[in-house]
Amino acid sequence: MSNPIYLALDLPRLDAAEALARKVKGHIGGLKLGLEFFCAHGHHGVHEIHKLGLPIFLDLKLHDIPNTVAAAMQAIHVLEPAIVTVHAAGGRAMMEDAKAAAGEHCKVVAVTVLTSLDENDLARTGIAGNPHDLALRLAELAQEARLDGIVCSGHEVAAVHKQWKDGYFVVPGLRPANGKAHSALGDQKRTVTPREARDAGASVLVIGRPISRADDPAAAARAIEATL
Repeated sequence: MSNPIYLALDLPRLDAAEALARKVKGHIGGLKLGLEFFCAHGHHGVHEIHKLGLPIFLDLKLHDIPNTVAAAMQAIHVLEPAIVTVHAAGGRAMMEDAKAAAGEHCKVVAVTVLTSLDENDLARTGIAGNPHDLALRLAELAQEARLDGIVCSGHEVAAVHKQWKDGYFVVPGLRPANGKAHSALGDQKRTVTPREARDAGASVLVIGRPISRADDPAAAARAIEATL
């Protein structure tokens, strides 16, 4: 079984990102490049990271009218991403157009509820209910749109897995068992350990700070890998 760990490589300097990726590449399965990386380094940065030989997850969280999102998907074909994110809140038509415009070997997954949000945060945006129920509703919509899967927290992945047996589930906001103190959570509110997420049905485990900010990133990645 391939390594499900994708390192969140969101660093402002390209040389630092490349150096970190080289240190840990033997203990991860892919690299997640988010908005911070993409806005700082663009297509050139993605091409440079591709040279390391690991699958690329472009976490761009596209959210716009269907035509615009489809055009954006077409614009990143040349980057050959393995995974790209869109927001499920963009609606079924947007998700359908995103999938239709994606590359043949690219998985399109829908972000449900950000792991930085809890029930109070949702209420302040006018959304009633809890993150768990909202994630399940958006997962159902993504499945109807024939996407490959969703992004959700480890708290929801087991329930989503039950209703979407062959879905592809990306779980961010993970913290190792020895780093779950509040001070280690940063802006994350709904966290689980990598092993808990994997056991619940996660396909991809997105891990950032527990590896990237460790004194020895390779040792940290190796330790997480050993728990799976």
